Amino acid sequence: MKNKVAVVPGDGIGVEVTAEAVKVLEALAPSLRTSIELVHYDWGAERWLKDRTTLPEGAFEDLRDHHQAILFGALGDPRVPEQIHARDILLGLRFRLDLYINLRPVKLLDDRLTPLRGKTTRDIDMLVLRENTEGLYVGVGGNFKKGTPDEIAINEDVNTRKGVERILRAAFEMARGRRKKVCMSDKANALTYAHGLWQRAFKEIAVDYKDVEASHLYVDVAAMEMVRAPERFDVLVTSNMFGDILTDLGAAIVGGLGLAASGNIHPGRCSLFEPVHGSAPDIAGKGLANPLGAISSTAMMLRHLGEESAATRIEAAVERVVKESRVTRDLGGKLSTQECGKSVLDALA
Repeated sequence: MKNKVAVVPGDGIGVEVTAEAVKVLEALAPSLRTSIELVHYDWGAERWLKDRTTLPEGAFEDLRDHHQAILFGALGDPRVPEQIHARDILLGLRFRLDLYINLRPVKLLDDRLTPLRGKTTRDIDMLVLRENTEGLYVGVGGNFKKGTPDEIAINEDVNTRKGVERILRAAFEMARGRRKKVCMSDKANALTYAHGLWQRAFKEIAVDYKDVEASHLYVDVAAMEMVRAPERFDVLVTSNMFGDILTDLGAAIVGGLGLAASGNIHPGRCSLFEPVHGSAPDIAGKGLANPLGAISSTAMMLRHLGEESAATRIEAAVERVVKESRVTRDLGGKLSTQECGKSVLDALA
């Protein structure tokens, strides 16, 4: 038995941070309960520029049927028109693998990193679950009279009962393993039909989880409360677009996107794990990128694979180097990308 993991560094700083994450993974390999096989893929801008390939034929089926996880870097290159490769690869995998849970931890590792006055590590520790396969991001819509003064542009917000119910149940299940609090955020006062479904489903599902405290906030209030009183949140669940916005706000209150890890998950199936900082082509190749988001995403991947002990070790090592300021410049340190990765390896050892 082995876990087969696809490694897709992608573009820009994705290549640099993924390299450091792989080093951490290889260092832990001898201690894993199940052996791991890393398979490297060159999908990204360079491949597209060479032969116009985004995902090769059969790639999706191979990932679905023969891999347990994907360790992803970042996609985005100004040389590729309309970021065709990024849309086809990353969004394609999210939808075709049905990775309906976008999971983003928002946890403060050191009091110095938050811009929120008076808040500490005791106050900021939440999980945000973003519905990852529906909403405004499905691409349903179009243009009429494009490029003229009379242009009309439409995007449809797609919400299904199945999609809403399963992300809500995932939130309640995760809350049971934490502080047993779920907050659902929507905008049903304006999006009457789409988010009316969220409200009705949330109330009905909450009945099955009477041991979990269920609450609701409109998304604008949720954003304010994440800044004013982040301690009130344990598990926060919301729609695709609102989750996209709230999770970046969450990253800002714990130190920035360089620390932000994420998982695109379908429990029991091949799932994708990535830092959320993007490809940042302006700093690519300069050793400035923060690898801690990629390394923390690796911890999330290992937990998905049942390697709880290894995941916990990585998280402890990341927290240690942050507290000791053995970090990159974005966090106030002086280390390069590789030096910061080495500091995590030292902490593991």
